Amino acid sequence: ECGRWFWARTRLVEVPVRQSARPAVEQVVTPSLYEVTIQHVRTEPLKHAFTYGGSQWLVDLDDLPRLPRGLRSLARFRSKDHLGSPERSIRENVEHFLGLHSIDLEGGRIVMLAHARVLGYVFNPFTAYWCYRASGELACVIAEVHNTYGDRHAYLVLTDARGRASVDKEFFVSPFNPVDGRYQMSLPEPRDYLDITITLHRPEMAPFVASMHGPRTNATTSAVVRTFLEHPVAPFAATLRTRRNGHSLWWRVRRP
Repeated sequence: ECGRWFWARTRLVEVPVRQSARPAVEQVVTPSLYEVTIQHVRTEPLKHAFTYGGSQWLVDLDDLPRLPRGLRSLARFRSKDHLGSPERSIRENVEHFLGLHSIDLEGGRIVMLAHARVLGYVFNPFTAYWCYRASGELACVIAEVHNTYGDRHAYLVLTDARGRASVDKEFFVSPFNPVDGRYQMSLPEPRDYLDITITLHRPEMAPFVASMHGPRTNATTSAVVRTFLEHPVAPFAATLRTRRNGHSLWWRVRRP
């Protein structure tokens, strides 16, 4: 009986793949979990690199996952954690942002890669939104960046067929990288393997590189629980790692 109950609850989290009006356009599977490796490498002002593991959700903004009662604190998605007004839904905020850039998806699908709110806490250094037209074709990507000071900024990214594009840096993230330079972004659509790389180029400086990659799994209840046990309070840990590495680099720079 317990096995059947757990399976029934597991099924509640699984969302069928949306069927496009044009079946030839391959669909991104949601909800999904990616077991990722995150790496930051810088050579200025000092050589410094760190790598850690974690997990990321990929969700459809029209069909956000809802865990069984008692487990919902392990994954929540709220408007106030992302771009725009907390009074609107995440999708409405994305559409408002796109409207400022004269882009109308006409009801097309939007999928978001992000941390979920876990045990009441969330921190998303980087969030990506793949925005599709009603035909199923990719219109653009939004790259949203948060810093540890509570600020955030969204970039409209018009990628090529390989998921690549470049944008000017417009947001303060680190005291070691002022608001200048240009990002080279590789944001291919997430399939069975996530492979994101962002490189910051500044005049007469070696680039700073951040990457996130890892395999996909279906976001069943059992997978969510397993991920939580492997990476407990992952968003909080991400904040601590970011600040710890920033402080470490700061002291190294200031040390005689």
